Formats: sequence, structure tokens, C-alpha cells
Amino acid sequence: MSSTVSVFVSTQQPNQSAWKSSTAAILGEQGATIYLGENEADNIRKIQKAGRQLDSMGVKSVSLQGDGWDIERQWAFSNGFTDTLTKNQINWAGATEQLQQLRETAAWIRQLINLPPNEIYPESLANQVADKLTGIGGDAVTVRSVVGDELVAEGRMGIHTVGRASKRAPVMLVVDYNPSKNTDAPVDAVLIGKGITFDSGGYSIKSSEGMLAMKCDMGGAATVAGALVHAIQQGLQKRVQLVLCCAENLIDGSAYKLGDIITYKDGQTVEIVNTDAEGRLVLADGLIYAGEVNAPLIIDAATLTGAAQVAVGTEYNALFSVDDALAQSALKIADEQRELLWRLPLNQWHKDNCPSAFADTANSRPQKGGGAGGASNAAGFLLRFAPNNGAGWLHFDIAGAYNNSANGMWPAGATALGFRTIAATLLK
Repeated sequence: MSSTVSVFVSTQQPNQSAWKSSTAAILGEQGATIYLGENEADNIRKIQKAGRQLDSMGVKSVSLQGDGWDIERQWAFSNGFTDTLTKNQINWAGATEQLQQLRETAAWIRQLINLPPNEIYPESLANQVADKLTGIGGDAVTVRSVVGDELVAEGRMGIHTVGRASKRAPVMLVVDYNPSKNTDAPVDAVLIGKGITFDSGGYSIKSSEGMLAMKCDMGGAATVAGALVHAIQQGLQKRVQLVLCCAENLIDGSAYKLGDIITYKDGQTVEIVNTDAEGRLVLADGLIYAGEVNAPLIIDAATLTGAAQVAVGTEYNALFSVDDALAQSALKIADEQRELLWRLPLNQWHKDNCPSAFADTANSRPQKGGGAGGASNAAGFLLRFAPNNGAGWLHFDIAGAYNNSANGMWPAGATALGFRTIAATLLK
């Protein structure tokens, strides 16, 4: 076998084969062949599985050969043929620049999420994202970081409350991409990302097993940052602001406790009944900010609830919105981008599903996992803070952001699933 393995796709099924029919890629003298059927969705899935198969066999370099390799098929193979550290090499069959750009952006997102928590913390996350976007957007990008007690001065009480127990200060990062460079230009969209760089659960502490992967709890921040990178590379001409809500949810004598009440900048009060339901607390500050700049489109992304993963598994992301037209548009875009997305229930009355006798709302229900409908109730909490009663707002609970171990579709670690859909929504 040469140092680079040739990979072909074919619609002609082999007459005889020593390989099982369920095998994604069959190896022969010329290289590997992926035999496709009539259903393109099934083909895309099989191609990604073939990429995983070759990676698991130790192949580190491939060349996609022959006819039949359109962009989406090549991208599916790329997603599968990616080891955790993104060292594998692909010689593309066409659209090389576009695909290489996509692969590099996805690798950057995955790298951020996969970094150990001793390397990625609120200020380092903010700095890496700011440097990346400044490098991509040049003088069209301005950056502002609100750090530590500055958050209190600006009324960003959710981020400060969650992050104040860590020696590493919480941060609210605002990146303003303004291609017109007109300071009076309206903000067309705000992207908001949950940037919990490590989540111990706080005093509602997680088990050791449940805590192991919690470096990935900033997956929402990495995903929306990568989406903006990709949109800019694709020629985005709208003014878009990126807001990352960054904190470590740790424990010391100053940590927030069960029964504490947070008063937000908009006057809403929240009773803490679960310190492990912290993501919604920091995102609330981002949603309030989006209302302050009057953005007509608001998209947030977060590894928010285990309930969303229970509902849709790890191969889909979950979508919530009370704006039906916008939600349907997002689902259509996700289908075009070959990213699996499923809409889960959200109504205005979900805002009241976490009642409190002592505040306007609690941050969860005092039950394991937030009780029945936990993902919708978490989205309902966010809806309280979304401007215009949720018109123009999309919430992505990115259940598919991270895998604890390799599977038939993805390597261990981050997937970057969702960034293409969000970028395409901005570009529409």
C-alpha cells in the first residue's frame, strides 16, 4: 500500500466481495471504494462512515479519485476521516480551496473544544477567538472584553455570578464585525455562545465521570465563533456582533449557592435551585445585550442540557424557537448544509415552567436533569430574556457537539456540527 490511499465512489455494486455488505469502504488493489445507493442521505452517511473506517485502520493520507465526488460527499468524507488531533491529510477531487477552508475552520473549532481546561479558560478563550477573527476580518473587526468585576459594573450578573468562584476571571467578549466601518450602521445579527470553559456543577456538583468531559461546555462559544469565521470567509457583508459568555463554574467560599437570587440588568430576578444549570444564567446576559443593540436576528448556541441529547442523540443538534418562519428557514438551511437538526417544542408558556416563590423564576426545577421536558424548559428560561418575545431568535442546544469516545461517524472529542448552518443563516 502506498503512503496515500486512493478512495473512489461507485454506484455499481461489486458482484462478489470478501467484505461484508455493511462495510462502508471495500479495499482492493487500486485503493478503497465506497459503493453507493440511490438515497443520497444514506450515501452521505456511508461516506462519512468510510472515512472513519479508514482512519481507524491507521490510514493517514488519502486521495479522492474519479467521478462522483461533489462538495458535500467530499465534506462528509472529511468529517469521518478526521482523527481527534486533525492530522490526517486529504487530496481533494475538486473545489479544493473551498473544502480546505471548511476543513481548517472545523479543525479550529474542534481544537478549541478539545483543549484541556488548564489551557482554555475564560480569558484565553476570549483572546484566541478575538485573535482569530481579527486575523480574518482585519480592520472591520473591533473587540471589547468585560472582565471580572467590570461585569458587575455593566450589570452582567449571570456571567459574574457563575464565574466568580474561579481564580480565572469570567469574561464577556464582544466582537463587532462591521464591514462598512460606519459606526452608525445597524447591527444585523448577534451570535451568542455559552463559554463555560469547565463545569464542575458548582455546589450541585457533578460526579467524577460526568465531569470528565466538561471542558467541552464552551462548545457553543466555539461553534458560533467558527460560524462567524466561515461567514466572513464566504463574503459576509452584514454587521454581526459575537457575544461570548465565558466563565468557569467552580467552587470556593464565594461560589453561588442554592437559594441565591440573581437580579439581572433588565430587572428580572432568578432563584438558583441548581448551580449545574449555569449555562442559561450566562446566556441571559448575552440575550439582554442583543436587545440593547436592537438586532433583528439573534442566534445562540450552547451545550445546554443533557435532556436535548436524550431527545435527539449525538448525531443531531436541537433547535428551539417561537418564530415559526425563522425556525423553518433554519431547518431548510441545515438540510442544505447536510447538518442534522431537529426542532423541539417551545411555547411562550415554557417561560413559566420553572416557578419560584421567591423570584420571577427559578433557573430550573429542583429535580434530576430539570425534570420532564428539561430542554424545552431551559429554552423557556432563555425566552424570558430574548427581545421581542422571541421574534427573530434561534436557540441551538448542540447535543452533537462532543463525543466522549470515537464512534462509527466521528472521532473522539468535538465534532463542530452546526457551524455551517449558522454561517449560512447569516449569509442568507
